[in-house]
Amino acid sequence: WNGMQRNGMEWNGMEWNGTECNGMESTSMASSSDKFLSVMDVREIKKAKAFHESFPQYTVTPLVSLKNLASHIGIDSLFVKDESYRFGLNAFKVLGGSYAMGKYVAQQLGKTVEDVPYDVLTSAKLKEEFGQATFFTATDGNHGRGVAWAANKLGQKSVVFMPKGSTEYRRKQIENEGATVTIEEFNYDECVRLATKKSKEVPNGVVVQDTAWEGYEEIPNWIMQGYGTMAMETAAQLEAENCKVPTHVFVQAGVGSLAGSVVGYFTNLYSNAAKKPKLVVVEAEAAACLYKGAVADDGEPRIVEGDLETIMAGLACGEPNTVSWDILRNHADVFVSAPDWVARLGMRVGGAPIKGDTPITTGESGAVPLGLVMALMTMPEYEDLRKELELDASSKVLCFSTEGDTDPERYKNIMWYGEDR
Repeated sequence: WNGMQRNGMEWNGMEWNGTECNGMESTSMASSSDKFLSVMDVREIKKAKAFHESFPQYTVTPLVSLKNLASHIGIDSLFVKDESYRFGLNAFKVLGGSYAMGKYVAQQLGKTVEDVPYDVLTSAKLKEEFGQATFFTATDGNHGRGVAWAANKLGQKSVVFMPKGSTEYRRKQIENEGATVTIEEFNYDECVRLATKKSKEVPNGVVVQDTAWEGYEEIPNWIMQGYGTMAMETAAQLEAENCKVPTHVFVQAGVGSLAGSVVGYFTNLYSNAAKKPKLVVVEAEAAACLYKGAVADDGEPRIVEGDLETIMAGLACGEPNTVSWDILRNHADVFVSAPDWVARLGMRVGGAPIKGDTPITTGESGAVPLGLVMALMTMPEYEDLRKELELDASSKVLCFSTEGDTDPERYKNIMWYGEDR
């Protein structure tokens, strides 16, 4: 792999199985057995999507085609999946938490997830059969709100720990969904450990976390499958836009569960495509654990410690999901470590694209893929990476905007007043 840096932004290209993807130097790291790619098998994601479709709150979120912006920056098309409309919660995360909880309840009752659609899960009869559980999680906001919302709908309890630096607004949003919520004096990864510890101190305590580690993989796998609903929707929407296979997919990563879900799903879906999309994973520079694992070039994940200070709160995770890492090390083409200015750029471009395009309210963590595309296509210092990725007039690019203005004051301060934080 060949690491590079320009203006604080770093990236890594890869070669796998003797086939050069990006013209970069070859890597000595061999691919793994790839045993986790099946987690995102298309047949499994169909089950998750059917589960979500049983919710009365379910609607397909928009895939916005920024046609004029695409022409302006010199590519064929630019699509952004806008998750600010998901279940009225302003973020995609509820897809993972709700599906994992549905799978868990079904498993405890000796049923399949097909046996417990929304009307069954929320019924008095099921509550009587299942009893009372308390779902624990750690979050910067979006995941915790999704878990709290789903637990509330199921008549269950939830406890949420938020890392140092979380905003009171986001804490209150989670509390309003019925959870017990505290902001702690340490980072996200320590909050995960606290949630795990506290779950063992109450009857029927269950950790619902989207990061996996040895001995804790089943629920994170279910969460990734839940995220697959978004990817499956997107593939169908692309087809409707006469885009059978995008040339490039840009997705953000914190612990990597979303990125592993998207990369895993599209790898399976397009396994027989004549030309597969280039899959680009972008992280916050302050918490770029996947990028650092790529740079290390030995196949082992890496951990980033400290306060992980970044405006991309949803990506401020220093310890990777081991399942996602395995998928990504085999199938992602490039890892990018992005400073905060990339997210701010994406927020502003999304909110004010070219006249005639639909504006997108995209929050700090949601905006970084679009910001990266803009940087690559408009800044001369990134010309070499743009060429390596073969981003040109024929490119059909997909980005995911995973959240809206989940902290409205911070959003306005960045968009209106140009503040850095």
